[in-house]
Amino acid sequence: MKSLILLVFGAGLVVGSAYYVHDSKRSNTVPPETTGPAQAGVADEQSTASIAPLRPQPLPSATDESKAQPALNLPAIPHNTQVDKIALTRAVDLLVSPQATYEQKRSVWKQLKESGTLDLAIRDLEERAANNPASPECAASLGQAYLQKCGTISDVREQGILAMQADKVFDTALSLDPSNWDARFTKAVALSYWPATMNKGDEVVQHFLTLIQQQETQPAQPQFAESYVWLGDQYQKAGRLDDARTVWQRGMTFFPEQNQLKSRLATSP
Repeated sequence: MKSLILLVFGAGLVVGSAYYVHDSKRSNTVPPETTGPAQAGVADEQSTASIAPLRPQPLPSATDESKAQPALNLPAIPHNTQVDKIALTRAVDLLVSPQATYEQKRSVWKQLKESGTLDLAIRDLEERAANNPASPECAASLGQAYLQKCGTISDVREQGILAMQADKVFDTALSLDPSNWDARFTKAVALSYWPATMNKGDEVVQHFLTLIQQQETQPAQPQFAESYVWLGDQYQKAGRLDDARTVWQRGMTFFPEQNQLKSRLATSP
């Protein structure tokens, strides 16, 4: 039974991470109830803007979020070739930086996988989390790293173990900072893919409600629109069609040009 739960949990969390990490522009469908292994690790067809060759760049500040992403290209590293430790350290520095944008972090995750340095980044993040146990950013980034690793392997049991580790460190991040968006959003998305028999629906809804309450007290960020999309999808899946439409409409008041919200409202009853 424990092994079965582990596999189901891993499959659900991998599916959720695939949506969060690889495809922020989801199709106009309600998430299915998934019990089998996810098709994770698919190349990102909608990648972020191209990144220039590696050159020293300062980490972004809170006032630089609208500027071009920092150049952190990590070229593929052949076997027996020394890793560019400076570039790798800078990449991980950005992942744990509270000032880095959502899109910047997505771009770095993509580069780490393409350069074959994801395992090295995981070791770095594990060390940082151990040395900085009060840092929610380190814990949240480590959880993301474990999910990224899930997308590169095919062994479902190994995926399940990594997924359990990710969920645990997300909980750690949220215990340190309940407003950590990455940790709560990714956890909620993953739980939304658990089968209905696991009765996670109410918990998923509560996470998205909490996210929306927190978001509306902060300056708007493009990724915040996803919380309204996903919460509406959960209501729709539960047959609460009026609630789903109300949530999508509320999201439109903050993100009137968001295509997913437009599509949901255009096709809802």
